[in-house]
Amino acid sequence: MASVHESLYFNPMMTNGVVHANIFGIKDWVTPYKIAVLALLYEMSTTKPMALLDRRRLNKLILPLQQGPDLTLEQFLKIVEECCLRMVNAVKLRLFLMADGELQDMEHFFTILPNAFSDSEAFKTSVVGLFMRQMLLAYNKLSFSQVYKLYKSLQQYCRRGNQPELSALPAEDMELTSNEDPSADHIDKVELDTPSLHQSELRSDETRGPLSQKQAEYFLARQAYLLKNDENKAMSPAKLQDELNNILKFNPDFAEAHYLSYLNSMRVQDIYISTHSLLHYFDRLILSGAEGKSNGDEGYGRSLRYAVLNLATLHCRFGHYQQADLALQEAIRIAQEANDHVCLQHCLSWLYTLEQMKGSDSVVLTEDSVKIAAHFCLPYLASLGIQSLVQQGAKQGMPANKLLDALRGTDIMHWKQSLSELIEISLAQTTSIWRMYGKSTMARQQAQLLLNMNSLEPVNFSVQQNNTEAFAVALCHLAELHAEQGLYTVVTDIMKHLKQQFPPHTQHAKLWMLCDLKIQFEKAMNDGKYHLAEPHVTAISALNGTEGLYRKAQLLKALNQTTEASKILQQLQQQCEKSKNTEMIIRVMLASAELHWDSSGFATALPLLLQALALSRQHNLQSLTSETLLHLAFTQLMLGIPEQALVLVQDVLQSVLAHGSLIDKGRALLLAARCQMALAGAAAQEHRMTAVELAVHTLDEAAVYFSQLDCKERMRDIHYLQARLHHTLGNISQRNKCAMLFRLLVQELPSSGMTVVNRL
Repeated sequence: MASVHESLYFNPMMTNGVVHANIFGIKDWVTPYKIAVLALLYEMSTTKPMALLDRRRLNKLILPLQQGPDLTLEQFLKIVEECCLRMVNAVKLRLFLMADGELQDMEHFFTILPNAFSDSEAFKTSVVGLFMRQMLLAYNKLSFSQVYKLYKSLQQYCRRGNQPELSALPAEDMELTSNEDPSADHIDKVELDTPSLHQSELRSDETRGPLSQKQAEYFLARQAYLLKNDENKAMSPAKLQDELNNILKFNPDFAEAHYLSYLNSMRVQDIYISTHSLLHYFDRLILSGAEGKSNGDEGYGRSLRYAVLNLATLHCRFGHYQQADLALQEAIRIAQEANDHVCLQHCLSWLYTLEQMKGSDSVVLTEDSVKIAAHFCLPYLASLGIQSLVQQGAKQGMPANKLLDALRGTDIMHWKQSLSELIEISLAQTTSIWRMYGKSTMARQQAQLLLNMNSLEPVNFSVQQNNTEAFAVALCHLAELHAEQGLYTVVTDIMKHLKQQFPPHTQHAKLWMLCDLKIQFEKAMNDGKYHLAEPHVTAISALNGTEGLYRKAQLLKALNQTTEASKILQQLQQQCEKSKNTEMIIRVMLASAELHWDSSGFATALPLLLQALALSRQHNLQSLTSETLLHLAFTQLMLGIPEQALVLVQDVLQSVLAHGSLIDKGRALLLAARCQMALAGAAAQEHRMTAVELAVHTLDEAAVYFSQLDCKERMRDIHYLQARLHHTLGNISQRNKCAMLFRLLVQELPSSGMTVVNRL
């Protein structure tokens, strides 16, 4: 046995905490845990009569055992026991024979180990064979003193299964669940799941030591993949950073660890550590010569270009627009000097993204980006540019058919190129566009299509591609659509799933937080519980200032604080005009018109409503168009023109019943009933009773929708009108019943000052 580093295993390149060499110069070394893995492989090879199901389970277990960090003996045996009880007894016997015997027993094990595989082709070509040959080579290179230390360590490992010498997982973190199964699909329903070997926190400070190069690479690759595709299954930010610090302690020049530290810091919005790690990543990449080996001198410049570009994207994420612009200009200059068209195209994509984030018009830049990306055959960037143009076009009122045709064209390219991430983004964007246009049925269909789509990527580590932003957007749309229909139990289930998939520390958690708060606010407003809605306004404002101001104005208006509500609406309209938020501008106009109803009269609200109607039709916003027409119809009714008001209501009633929320359906039918009541009062005597009965029938339909929402304020208005109509018809029992229900709701609800006379 040739002598190499004397402290190869027991003190890996460290003395008093000082790193003396690059630990990853050594590919792998022998540890007591790896001897246990070798014992498992030996027993699997020599034990011929084994149940097929047990062998399949063990075969699925081998790769994660080899690639993962070292485990304690207790954890290792527990994992093997889950797969095959007979095998765990054989492995335990083999290990304790070596530990309780003499040094020559361990030497004898390594001598007979190749014999079990000598006749197998797998020993030469498989991953198992490669692992065994590496272990044999590393063992044969040990000096006698190192072999003796390894034997003593094996004895301690067997006697103290809960304290591995180098790297082991705490027992409480070893959850043997199918969620962390890094192998293939389930073999059978009765088959036990392959355990999670690498999801837990790795080691305690007292026993923490270096991972081998393969273990470190596997750990980094796994965590990076999970951060991209299923952040919920990755290690928590603090524990992952702790483990990365340990890896960098033994090898500060490990560039990939710095980059994963950058990604991890972005999860918690830590600007200092993320910038520090990103700069160190490119410094190490350049100094190591990793780029230069494959690209010559060009590798050094390429790293610099993309380092500056990544720094620009970092500043964009944190809203540092001036620093991002300076970094982008620097990246463009370096890329132009090197004639790097691909880097220039990435810079252009981020340039128009930065202009959008600043609220500027970026249509020209985006169009140029799409043309150049198509010229240089960069389908990913070209598709992103087209989707950005579609988003801007939807906000600017482009016809829906042109936008959807553009998305359909990009979808064809996505399927041809198998760009599953862009397919998800396209479906989520189509869902949002249909929702904006007021087509709830189509929006629901697109969201379900996305949620039921199988991923085109090879899914490793049992990740199901379900924690991307597109999935979060689709689920939030579904939650809001179900809330509009009064299905709050379903909303609770969707929100529970969102909270599991996107914990509060993840980057997309703000989406469901805002969605949940908006739903709770609308529910409290519909119930007339304004004291419950007030805390939600503060929380919404923290996540989205525009939405928070609008909700605050709604609450103040409901509380009859018209002066304060009017000031907030004026302020909000100015902000939305600067940001060109047409949808919110229309909503502000409708809310302002409602304030005019209560203060200066119904006629003064007409200019605002007509302006809102023109904007909504120009931008193809059908739901807002219907709502504006209902406001116009109510205004006409109050001005004494019930015939025209009823015509407007009937024009939009079909659209509202097909795509509107329950509250919109109830309001439309209530308004139609009031128009019918007004017309019945002016009708001839022989037609009056028929018109009143028609109004009663319409009120009954409206009551169904309001009762599903448990909207007590609206039900109070319904019962009041029903009592009056039944009195006119002479239905004394029905009149008394409705009057009693009205009286009960009047006693239950606080007086808001708004009656059925002056409210839509």
